[in-house]
Amino acid sequence: MKRIYYIIFVLSFSMSSCKDFLDTKPSDAITPVNYYETEAQLKFGLAAVYDILGNIYGTVMLYRYGLEADEGYYTGAPASGTHAYNFTSSDPSIESYWNNLYVGVSRANLILDNVNKNTSISEGIRTTIRGEALFLRAYFYFILVQTYGEVPLVLKSVASPSQIDLAKSPVKEVYEQILKDMIEAEQLVSPIKTLNFSGAVNKSAVRGMLARVCLYMAGKPLGDHSKYEQASYWAKMVMDDTQAGHALNPNFSDVFINYAKDAYEIKESIFEVEYWGNRTGGFAETGQVGTVNGPASANAATGVAVGGLKASNALYSSFEEGDVRRDWCIANFTYNSTGVSGAKTFIALSTPASIYNRFSGKFRREYELVTPKASQWTPQNMPLLRFSDVLLMFAEAENEWKGAPTQAAIDAVNLVRRRAWSKGGIKTVTVVAGGSGYTSAPTVTITGSNGNKGALATATVVNGVVTTINLAADEVTGKKRGSDYALPVTVTIIGGGGTGAAATATINTVADAELTPLQGSSQLEFRKLIQSERSRELCYELLRKPDLIRWGIFVPVMNATGNAIQADVPTAVYFQRFKNVMDKHNLWPIPDREIATNRALVQNPDWGL
Repeated sequence: MKRIYYIIFVLSFSMSSCKDFLDTKPSDAITPVNYYETEAQLKFGLAAVYDILGNIYGTVMLYRYGLEADEGYYTGAPASGTHAYNFTSSDPSIESYWNNLYVGVSRANLILDNVNKNTSISEGIRTTIRGEALFLRAYFYFILVQTYGEVPLVLKSVASPSQIDLAKSPVKEVYEQILKDMIEAEQLVSPIKTLNFSGAVNKSAVRGMLARVCLYMAGKPLGDHSKYEQASYWAKMVMDDTQAGHALNPNFSDVFINYAKDAYEIKESIFEVEYWGNRTGGFAETGQVGTVNGPASANAATGVAVGGLKASNALYSSFEEGDVRRDWCIANFTYNSTGVSGAKTFIALSTPASIYNRFSGKFRREYELVTPKASQWTPQNMPLLRFSDVLLMFAEAENEWKGAPTQAAIDAVNLVRRRAWSKGGIKTVTVVAGGSGYTSAPTVTITGSNGNKGALATATVVNGVVTTINLAADEVTGKKRGSDYALPVTVTIIGGGGTGAAATATINTVADAELTPLQGSSQLEFRKLIQSERSRELCYELLRKPDLIRWGIFVPVMNATGNAIQADVPTAVYFQRFKNVMDKHNLWPIPDREIATNRALVQNPDWGL
């Protein structure tokens, strides 16, 4: 059950910027002078800080900001905008993102300035609220510094017009404040096991985010390599927390089915943005997870979705055969416009050109339990931190800190990859004899020494000869490989009017998932592996673009992707978006409106007139 707060007051800093607040004098606003007197009021104020997470992650950020980078592209046609890397500092997205984040900072500052106003409120309550507000303020600044670089540091409620004009703080100073706030918050917030849900700030979330912050500090543009050791430390804190007991869900797809079902699974999902309801109740707060970043659907039973993201062949081809993440993350089907929830048609072709027409498939409306399903709005939560991310961050930090992949780093990556692999499922089916006289496709049965374990396959007949045997399509794992087969495996071919066809089969093993000796042989090889593995595991979770930027490879990767698209689909127009990317796109510009209202601000390099 979600912890739901109902916001019943107007926060002083809920306007679009500090300047807006000072220019606006609502007569009915409840200010800190006569508020924050009770526990309930503090909790309402904290809920308003969390509300910003819902605002920024609920809609356009999911598909129109280009955060998927080389993993795919926005399906809309506009040739300009943040998704197309063809925009200016007056773009509305640039301004609204900035405003939302600073509203979050302002709301957090109000809590922090007033949390101890009434000391008769339980110290434990005040301590926890302070910790959550500190973390959220730091998290908003973390997004700001990633996106805009140097930004003004506002650490107190703005009470005077003289406080409006604030210069940008150096990136290092902003990051140091983020670290300071998060490290303090780690001591104050509750363990995730105590909360028993992942929609609120908890110790594991803070520790995991500290690992992420340290990795970003170690990368571009700051380049403080000493932070790799701290990233390893904080990730290990999450991994070694026996009370929290974090672990991977055995099934990759179940992680995202749980988000659709609004079900918490705190072992894997450590921090997530809350959404709820179907817009029929007075207290529902929905987002667009699954509608804009999942497969398109016109079927009300499945859930209406616009399908705003499609995949790239770069991502699709990075998966190895047997990796069940591929066809969960990149839908191998289209939803039917009528029928029961989840009615679909499988895609037959898998040519490089056809991959660009496949929708991102991680977030699927068919699994939602709240009915009737709202048109284009969902109760699905959005993950901000998963345990698999922590494992990969630990592995990356270990490799960079120690100059080579440690066994612990290799083990962490192998944990992620083993979960992603078909476990004892059929790997290949090879026709060794085509037989003759087949007038129709014969029946194919695949049996291991322990019986038939669920694999389904069909035979193709050409001129009376069985030429291929293909595993049937599966909407979750891509192919109906079955699982837990034991060698030897027998392929039986019966019927179809012919005789003599024979085939053999192999099965996936744990060893197939694990890193090759080459991938673990050096710092460079392991770094390359991590950079691709993070995309396979975390695609469409809004981490790819900032990952590429901190690795210093954003521009060349995007340009190369554009060239590949142009070669794969010469008639495509969206390849130009990738080729538009240049060095200045490592940061967004400061919004024009902020430059105009804050006289101390200067524009980011290469974004001036």
